[in-house]
Amino acid sequence: MVKVNQLSLEQIADRDAIRELIDAYAFCADTRDAEGQMSLFTEDTLFRVFMDERLAEPSQVVNSRQDLAPIFENLNTYTSTMHFNGQSKITLSGDTATGITYCFAHHLTIDGDNQRLMVANIRYFDEFIKIDDAWFFKKRDLKVAWVETKPQHS
Repeated sequence: MVKVNQLSLEQIADRDAIRELIDAYAFCADTRDAEGQMSLFTEDTLFRVFMDERLAEPSQVVNSRQDLAPIFENLNTYTSTMHFNGQSKITLSGDTATGITYCFAHHLTIDGDNQRLMVANIRYFDEFIKIDDAWFFKKRDLKVAWVETKPQHS
């Protein structure tokens, strides 16, 4: 049986703010707001991409907020994207927290009459920090569990 802890109002507010941060990341991705997406991270953030979650070594590592721009701007290669965040497990520890969030990331490409949908099934492993009453990503590991690619019919 999973035990749900009693939370203080501050802890509830912090968990809600962290969930808003997680959702803002997806919203910025889908609206192609790379600057807004970058602003969700600390200056000295660590962002790692694992194209296969089973691998110990990441396929890409970014060590600062500014260096995130090319990753987020890469979404412009798709006609449309839609990220669906699922369940999250957030563990608070004062002004820091850790979390795991599940996500289906849909990426649509249209080239003439050809349409292709790629769905990345992702787990994000996060470390958060609260600075001046605002939560930020301190570290984000994007781990792709699997990818589905299929043609779309209009």
